[in-house]
Amino acid sequence: MPHIPRVRSRGHLPVAAAVAAAVITPLFATPTASAAAQAVTLPPAHAGFDYQINQPYAPPAGVQVVSRDHTAAPAAGLYNICYVNAFQAQPGAEKEWGDLLLRDANGDIVYDGRWGEAMLDVRTDAKRKLIAAKVNSWTDTCAGKGFDAVEPDNLDTFDRTDLISEDDAKTFVRLLADHAHDKGLAIAQKNASGLSADHKETGLDFAVAEECGEWNECGDYAKGFGDHVIVIEYEEKYLKKTCAAFGDRLSVVLRDVDVSAPGDDAYVRKTC
Repeated sequence: MPHIPRVRSRGHLPVAAAVAAAVITPLFATPTASAAAQAVTLPPAHAGFDYQINQPYAPPAGVQVVSRDHTAAPAAGLYNICYVNAFQAQPGAEKEWGDLLLRDANGDIVYDGRWGEAMLDVRTDAKRKLIAAKVNSWTDTCAGKGFDAVEPDNLDTFDRTDLISEDDAKTFVRLLADHAHDKGLAIAQKNASGLSADHKETGLDFAVAEECGEWNECGDYAKGFGDHVIVIEYEEKYLKKTCAAFGDRLSVVLRDVDVSAPGDDAYVRKTC
């Protein structure tokens, strides 16, 4: 979903920008990482991309990489990224999560106000493992369908509440990364530009960045992941800005905010 502006800043560490191969090298491995983490295939850099997380449709000409919801089928012959909502519950799905929902001091469920999604409580090891078990079951579905990678959304939830820490988010997403690698899938860092330098710690392999041109964050992602960055903008002026600065390196697409399909009056898709 579209990126929410950060409410607090984080320091960045310099990281070499170049990532030479489409297969993860030991640069991305940690001493505890499985061998599978070094064998997953990254999406091709600077490839035609389409964001279809709402409704799948025939990819436009020139598209090599597509992202679709875990309930959908992958697009034949393309590199397919499987979308899962990992840090928040889908609207109306609160009952599916029970006491794994984040609650404030009054016992009220904490919501992402922009999207009406209840946040998940990733603050303890016990709850992180329970939440990861469900999210990882979706990853298993993705792998079984033939997807190449998984895109766990809302890593940046910790920027929308003081109840969840950055360390909580990083520890949780590592559980998802290790499982994805064990299933032979690459895994994306979805937003949270300030964590790009921490990919060795999080286990994340490439980035899917919403509105990084608008918030002047595309360079942060490129420092962490080289050219393996996919950018989605939602306003044409920011598409032009991103294309001018990064259009010769990164995969960049303009989509309508509802990520609608062709035939819908709101449908928008443009590239550099």
